[in-house]
Amino acid sequence: MNAPDFSDWLEFNPYAFSADVKSHKLTKALVELTKWHSVQCESYQKILNVLVENTGSVNCLEDIPFIPVRLFKEFDLLSIESDEVFKIMTSSGTSGQQVSKIYLDRKTAALQTKVLSRLMSDVLGKKRLPMLIIDSPSILKNRQAFSARGAGILGFSMFGLNVTYALDDSMSLDMPAIEAFLARHHGSPVFIFGFTFVIWQHFVLSLQKKGIHLPLDKGIVVHGGGWKKLQEQSVDNDAFRHALKSVANVNKVVNYYGMVEQTGSLFVECEFGHLHAPIYADVIFRRPIDFGIAEVGEEGIIEVLSLLPCSYPGHALLTEDLGVLLGVDDCRCQRLGKYFRVIGRLEKAEMRGCSDTYETRT
Repeated sequence: MNAPDFSDWLEFNPYAFSADVKSHKLTKALVELTKWHSVQCESYQKILNVLVENTGSVNCLEDIPFIPVRLFKEFDLLSIESDEVFKIMTSSGTSGQQVSKIYLDRKTAALQTKVLSRLMSDVLGKKRLPMLIIDSPSILKNRQAFSARGAGILGFSMFGLNVTYALDDSMSLDMPAIEAFLARHHGSPVFIFGFTFVIWQHFVLSLQKKGIHLPLDKGIVVHGGGWKKLQEQSVDNDAFRHALKSVANVNKVVNYYGMVEQTGSLFVECEFGHLHAPIYADVIFRRPIDFGIAEVGEEGIIEVLSLLPCSYPGHALLTEDLGVLLGVDDCRCQRLGKYFRVIGRLEKAEMRGCSDTYETRT
């Protein structure tokens, strides 16, 4: 049995399919993936035997058997031989927390990269831009575990030129590096990337404290990660954008929702502040009381689906996040498919996220 090949999906615009068309195509692909993983991964098959009474009765995306994302913290789940493992990704976690381990082969890693490239070209355009990373280069020095934060920086660096880090090894502003970057690329569009809490804590607040205003009016900020710590500080998406505007005159700020368990499958924010499901992935909102399907406007647990995880059974995952479906096929940005908003974490769920699990070193 050969692994599924979904490379032909790259021929389409990331938001080309209406929800009905995508549901049909994606259901067929995910049924194929479910069969593949059930044959290749004995542990996954055992999980299906417990969770699902009849894996054959799948008529729509909602019928695809899903597993809790937390299982990747408890078990090594992979559908490839050990000698095929090209890269092991780990989720972020505070001290003492278990982390997810995600096993990639070269084919899966390559597909993730290509899909990410398609999604980012929709935001950044076709050309690579000078890139300012709001983080420290030391994040890439620890190779004991390929963390989600480090992997995110490396992954997004593909879309940048003349990459410069805005923070030094102590997570303080590296003003000489920032000023040199601004001098080199004065008047040109630039790509600014970082994880949400790191940008807030070590860039925005530091600039405010020092009374520095940067001329980044042509900057495009792309950020993601957990919002928990910012919510605790009463900082929402609008306040985050306003603060970036005040310290750096940034006009374009793009948030995304994603996780290491489905690397490459990002749900990117449009110009109206809505997160969108691309053709390669989808979201379902399930009622906490019975896992039934929540209606438009009704809060539910977020389930994420993706055709990218071919080396491990991560194609249908119930997250520990809450969100709400805002609409289908009718966003003002004209991107087709579902669009939604993330509300926060389930009560008693572990705090996690590439940025909000960052622990200040003393």
